[in-house]
Parts: sequence; structure tokens; C-alpha cells
Amino acid sequence: MKTTDLILLSAAFAISAFTSPTEGEDTTLQGQTYVLVHGAWQAPYVWDEVRSQLTRAGNEVIVVELPGHGNDKTPPHQLSLDTYRDKVINALSEVKGKVILVGHSMGGMVVTLVAEKVPSKILTLVYIGAFLPTTGQALIDLSNADPDSKLGPLLIPSADQLTLDVKQENLTDLFIKDGTQAIKNKVITNYRAEPAIPFINKAILTAEGFGAVEKVYIKTLQDMVISPGLQNRMIAAAGIKTVYEVNTSHSPFLAQPRAVSDLLIQIGQ
Repeated sequence: MKTTDLILLSAAFAISAFTSPTEGEDTTLQGQTYVLVHGAWQAPYVWDEVRSQLTRAGNEVIVVELPGHGNDKTPPHQLSLDTYRDKVINALSEVKGKVILVGHSMGGMVVTLVAEKVPSKILTLVYIGAFLPTTGQALIDLSNADPDSKLGPLLIPSADQLTLDVKQENLTDLFIKDGTQAIKNKVITNYRAEPAIPFINKAILTAEGFGAVEKVYIKTLQDMVISPGLQNRMIAAAGIKTVYEVNTSHSPFLAQPRAVSDLLIQIGQ
């Protein structure tokens, strides 16, 4: 073997020694941590398919069950937006580093308050067909400013005014008109009356808190709960520049989970 060949071979081994992984070293790319917050009249189950797809792509996923939803039995008179906010903050406290925090519908109010309280924990704030307040606004204020929404006339308050029901015959058309029958059945099976007090709690926001967090909005173009018109106005008021669209009803993670997962992965890159 020529001297020059030996030199080249030695150099190749030297480079390999510096670039090859050591035994037991994790060579996979580090994924993001996504924290998913559901909306009103829904529960963690709505994120099942999106969670699976994000996890298969190498990400960590935390799905928050808001108090008074799903299996949580907190009485409605004990609930507020701050109660919801604190539940999400507790989830964030278990994570090292920053997260991509995702809120849907009423969950948009929740993640907004979380961003105000702990902006340093959030890499990106993502709204999916969600309420997005400015300071001093409550969910009810935004809803009342949405003449194209079909939700209001379909609400039935309880006698004590502590919960709100949706007329059952309109439930799936309102929330998941474009879903399969199996998905619609799941929505009906998991339905619970919605605590009302958080709807009137106002968001108080600052430039140093909520204003310091990067925000993305995913519009739901066939939405009958939060109309595209209101979504556009909230996006403009918040000054959000990164906007995506999904051609779905109010619950895109049920109707088109792959589209939602792909967008969330894109946002995390």
C-alpha cells in the first residue's frame, strides 16, 4: 500500500472516531413537547389521533384535562378561567424547557392566560379555531361580537346558571358536521354540560407576558361556532402574522387529524 493511501486511511479512521456515536448514545433528533388544551363541551379524547401522530413523529405530547371536563368532577361553582390556567401551568411545570402550547375554542382563552403567567415556558402559542382575547375581554364578549356564529341560539342555561347545554339535536352539526358517524357518536357519548363561569371571566394581558410570546393561528374555514369572520378579527387584533387554514368545521382534530398533526409538526420545526 502506498504511503499516501495509508495517510488517507488513517485520516478516515480519525474522522470516524470523532463523528461516530458512542455506545448507548441517543442519535435520534430531539422532538418538541406539545401541550394540547381542549375546548368547551369536549375533553381530552378529542386529541387522541393527533396525539398518536405527533408521538409517532418523535415528539412528547401532554393532553390536559380541564377541571369540570372529561372524568374530572370539580363542581361548576368552583371553576374559573384561572382554575383552568393553573391546571395547564401545573402540566408545564413537569416539562424541562419550553413547549408548544395549543388551545382549541374556549381553550384559546386558557392558553392566553397561561402565556400571560409563564411566557418563558412557551416556545409557540397555537390557536386552532379558538377564542383569542385582547386585554379586558371575556369569552362572552367575543361570542357576542360574532353575528355569524350559530352557537348562541342553541344554548340552554341550567336553572342555577352554572352550566350551559347545547341542544342535543344540533350538537354534532355544530361541532363536527364533517366528521364520520363514528366520530359523531363519540362526541355524543362524551358530552357533558359546560361550566358557565369561565365564559364571563376577563383576560388581563400585558406586553411583557402574553405579548412576548410567539403566536400562530390555524383557521377553521367551515366553523359555525367561531365564524371565520371573528377569527380574522381576532387574528388582526392580536397582530398574528403566521396563519394557516384547514377546511373543516369547528373540530379539525376529529375531522382531519392528519392535517392538524402535519401543521403542528411544521410549526415546531
